[in-house]
Amino acid sequence: MLLLLGGCHSGDSRTPTDEDPLVISAALDLDVVAPLLDAFRQAYPQIPLRFEDRTTREVDDSVVGHLAGGGVEGEGTSRAPDVVISSAMPWQMARVNEGLARRLNGPEIERWPEWARWRDEVFAFTFEPVVMAYRLDLSRHMLPPQTHGDLHALLATQARWLTGKVTTYSPLSSGVGYTLAQQDARYSSRFWELVGAMGRVDTRLETTTRAMLEGLSQGRYWLGYNLLGSYAMVYAQEHPEVIVQVPRDYSLVLMRMAFVHRDAPHVEAAETFVRFLLSQRGQRVLAGQTPLFSVLPGVTGPYTAARLRTQVGERLYPILPNATLLAFVDPARREAFTDHWRARFQGEQALDEAVERGSGALAPE
Repeated sequence: MLLLLGGCHSGDSRTPTDEDPLVISAALDLDVVAPLLDAFRQAYPQIPLRFEDRTTREVDDSVVGHLAGGGVEGEGTSRAPDVVISSAMPWQMARVNEGLARRLNGPEIERWPEWARWRDEVFAFTFEPVVMAYRLDLSRHMLPPQTHGDLHALLATQARWLTGKVTTYSPLSSGVGYTLAQQDARYSSRFWELVGAMGRVDTRLETTTRAMLEGLSQGRYWLGYNLLGSYAMVYAQEHPEVIVQVPRDYSLVLMRMAFVHRDAPHVEAAETFVRFLLSQRGQRVLAGQTPLFSVLPGVTGPYTAARLRTQVGERLYPILPNATLLAFVDPARREAFTDHWRARFQGEQALDEAVERGSGALAPE
């Protein structure tokens, strides 16, 4: 069994059972990741697993919850998750930096690109473009935006049509929204002008891509900015009224990050799962059966980082897992940025709604 699991780790490690399975705490929709989980079960039928589809805030809470008596519930007791997956990259980095991840080794780790891992403890295994989306009937009134400049121009010239009909992530109550806003400010010299333009048309703030997509589908919104492309592409396949646009001037790329929890009850099985994510087989599933986009060079399929780079060119700006992300969770820096964002947004009603949806405090949603 230990050989099948890829070698043993020092310290206690239980063998997963149906009653005590491998637990994956993940901010990743089950309908998107299902092909990957099915492939893992086929490769390792001896490892029962439970996939916990959570918000990024819940994932982050699960990482530390057991230390205070919370965490993942199992057989009436609290426990740490075995594997942690989230798109809230700064918070993943912070937990790893706090010593809550295990260092991995092996051929999959050695082959993994250096730019997509940190200290061999946390691994970025997807390559997801950040996109715009709009309702198909938007084109009856205006030319849909293809660049950030186009979006800015529409907000300035089509306010009569767009007021209350635009949506984006809230950087006040969403960690993903805050991360994307920070990166936009880094790459776009006109980002703060765009923030002001969004505020003037009473842009509605959400904490999930799914909420934005549902608003577009229902007609409450006409235009969405900074959605996660993986979710948007799947949604648009079944909702033809929603059109997804990868910005042509530049597109941020968010990468989901995975690590084995330091206190994982099933260490060997957890390491096996993460190695599977990074393996040729796992990455082929991502490339061919999901819109999560594989990272590993040499993997072929419709959804690969290499193919996306070919289509979009050098205008892809991936958010990389390195120590600079740790500054994003610094309270002073966060407060300064969000204060500036509030001042430029100028949309009091939208801000009030953002506070109502969240708690007014930043969480890694």
